[in-house]
Amino acid sequence: MINKTLVNEFLLMGFQVDHQSKAVLFILFLTLYLLTILGNLLIIVLVYTYRKLHSPMYIFLSNLSLVDILFSTNIVPNMLVITLKERPTICVNECIAQFFFYGMLGSTECFLLTVMSYDRYLAICNPLKYTSIMDFKLQLFLLAVSWVTSVTVSLLQSILLHQLYFCGPSVIDHFFCDLEPILNLSCSDTGIVKTETLISTMFVVIIPFLVVISSYARILFTILGISSTESRQKTFSTCSTHLLVVCTYFLTIITVYSNPSKTYSSNAQKVRSLLYTVLTPLFNPVIYALRNNEIKTALHKLLTQFKYVLSQQNTK
Repeated sequence: MINKTLVNEFLLMGFQVDHQSKAVLFILFLTLYLLTILGNLLIIVLVYTYRKLHSPMYIFLSNLSLVDILFSTNIVPNMLVITLKERPTICVNECIAQFFFYGMLGSTECFLLTVMSYDRYLAICNPLKYTSIMDFKLQLFLLAVSWVTSVTVSLLQSILLHQLYFCGPSVIDHFFCDLEPILNLSCSDTGIVKTETLISTMFVVIIPFLVVISSYARILFTILGISSTESRQKTFSTCSTHLLVVCTYFLTIITVYSNPSKTYSSNAQKVRSLLYTVLTPLFNPVIYALRNNEIKTALHKLLTQFKYVLSQQNTK
């Protein structure tokens, strides 16, 4: 039995800069957050408004945009509060809850990117059977598995964290509640949590990443087997946008979590974490809006309709 005073709240240090720099960071983070919400909401609206986008790839993309909205909302608003407050605190239960949603939404994104890779594999490598295989039931099944599995894995991890004792110190030198800083503050044996984390990482990150690599390796061989240069370019363009999103996401994960835990609280690590928590959710809609012709066409139609509505109101 641990005979120490238990800690009820943590002190989140955030970015330790002067007041003027904090104001600049606040405006920057708020702008990026609003752009993230707007961009991903726009993707969802376009997918569910235009019938040409009612295909499996875009249904999965709209789910990815929903994940990015929730992911940013779990991290950034609290980060804005931390940036402005002198001694920002968060209670232990709220901290673990934030980590639960962080892990759950991050895992869901991994699974969705894997599902989208499988979808592109079927569409390019098995086009004649694509429609019959990737029917509505399979789409629904893949989405349900992605969300339910992520919730289950993160819930188990959060339950294990709730079993830990925190006796002090109570300072988290970060801008959100990530696993490593929480474990560093525990005065309990964290072996079970670390073992579960290792297993879940293999299941949530490593295996999906290998599936993505396998899918795109087969796609590449299929594309190289096409005799016409024009057909090769057209086929590759259908998956190049998703490949760019996948590379951005998994490379940021590797960048953030490949360093040893001793350097976790450094300012450099906080900046690397920003790539994953703030910039990646913004990059996804930007990449699709700039590189995907169907999204660009739908966006052009939406803007045209919006201008028409404005002109009609002005004439009245």
